[in-house]
Amino acid sequence: MSNLESKSVLIVGGSSGIGAATAKAFVARGANVTIASRSKLKLSATAAKIGGMVRTVVLDTKDAAALERFFADAGCFDHVVVSAAQTLSGPVRQLSLGDAYSAMDSKFWGAYHVARAVDIAGGGSLTFISGFLSVRPGKTSVLQGAINAALEALSRGLALELSPVRVNTVSPGLINTPMWSKMSEQARQTMFEDAAARLPAQRVGQAEDIANAVIYLATTPFATGSTVLVDGGGAIA
Repeated sequence: MSNLESKSVLIVGGSSGIGAATAKAFVARGANVTIASRSKLKLSATAAKIGGMVRTVVLDTKDAAALERFFADAGCFDHVVVSAAQTLSGPVRQLSLGDAYSAMDSKFWGAYHVARAVDIAGGGSLTFISGFLSVRPGKTSVLQGAINAALEALSRGLALELSPVRVNTVSPGLINTPMWSKMSEQARQTMFEDAAARLPAQRVGQAEDIANAVIYLATTPFATGSTVLVDGGGAIA
């Protein structure tokens, strides 16, 4: 029997991409999964694709009061994953302050709000999704790198504060997810091919690669305060 059998799992940002792949991985191991995001339509479609007993809930991580109301009635979870984020990129002097504040609200403060309000069983886990820009910043994505680094620092501090709940972070590199769907198919394919040629892994990541790392952290009782890079070698290339 899996050590995730019948465990209660919440995936915030579970309606697409990494979050959806992570939800599918937990369901496959017998967990009772709830997926949350802002879009009821996306949630319903993802739950139908995953199958099994997947609950859906509409949540906006920017709305701290709404999160507190939800968690007050939601009961205790065994494992929680926070993958939700909308972070516009661009040079610091060109990205508007409004967009910059919104990115911080979505990815950093959103995770903070969840951590502050959620009830997690002792020995359970809270896992954030950051990004390798925290250690390999780009000149047109300075803010994203800073937010990811802040999220990883938050995780390490929470591992101390929330013990015996284990808190960790998975840091992905370039992942083929719907986030890139606004690009033309040709532009997207060229970007992936160019990236794969530069990476030691010789491929771009898939959402399932990140889900595997989340499962590892959730099921390893000695893992806490860790940041696991799953970037194809992007941080060293």
